[in-house]
Amino acid sequence: MLRPVDDGFAATREILRVVATHVLARGRSQATGRFGLRVTPGGFGTPQFGSESKRLRISGRWLISELTGPAGASSRAIALDGSSLRALAECVDVQLDPEFSVGLDTPPLGDVDAPMAVHEPSLRVLADWYALAASALDEVLAEASSTAAPAVVQLWPEHFDVAVDLEAAPGRRTNLGGSPGDEFSPEPYLYVGPWSPDRPGDATFWNAPFGGVLRYGDLRGVDDPWAAAVAFFRRGTELLSS
Repeated sequence: MLRPVDDGFAATREILRVVATHVLARGRSQATGRFGLRVTPGGFGTPQFGSESKRLRISGRWLISELTGPAGASSRAIALDGSSLRALAECVDVQLDPEFSVGLDTPPLGDVDAPMAVHEPSLRVLADWYALAASALDEVLAEASSTAAPAVVQLWPEHFDVAVDLEAAPGRRTNLGGSPGDEFSPEPYLYVGPWSPDRPGDATFWNAPFGGVLRYGDLRGVDDPWAAAVAFFRRGTELLSS
């Protein structure tokens, strides 16, 4: 069963979005020019990058840096709670001074010396949500035909969602993803977001301005949230293929 979302979730989610953007994504971008992230055990992180095969990741209440380069393997960790953005960045050798953008909704740096206060239960909700969404997306991609030409499941720091796009039918490409909540919805939700204005079939499925959504509260009310998530993504792609 999914954990309840409490009053500390929204604030913790926004703190983590800043860290995801200005520490993890920024760190990867400074080395490679790319900023997409991945779902990792206990949270999210970068793919390995650079000559030292570096990886930055959030696991629960920790920011962890891992190196597996020619000089050998090493790890170090710093607690999120009580640390400033500057302290996190310095610990993992990321520069905050250069201009950096991941899109129009890039979160501002804010006060980089202010201590962060994160809510540990909310960290667990966020990690579980990303794991569920990513696993459901993998299931749908594994079932997709070769003509669907799916992209890679990534966590995009701008909107902090884990998502992928594929072609449900010729000319009908769509995004599938899981958001931890945003201006559209304070609670997490899954979505099917067609690139075109087509909304074929069941009109009740298309219940959002950008497509169809299934909210966290609805998933908490079912015995198997993962199966419900897979069924939701399947339904969206089936309607678009009709």
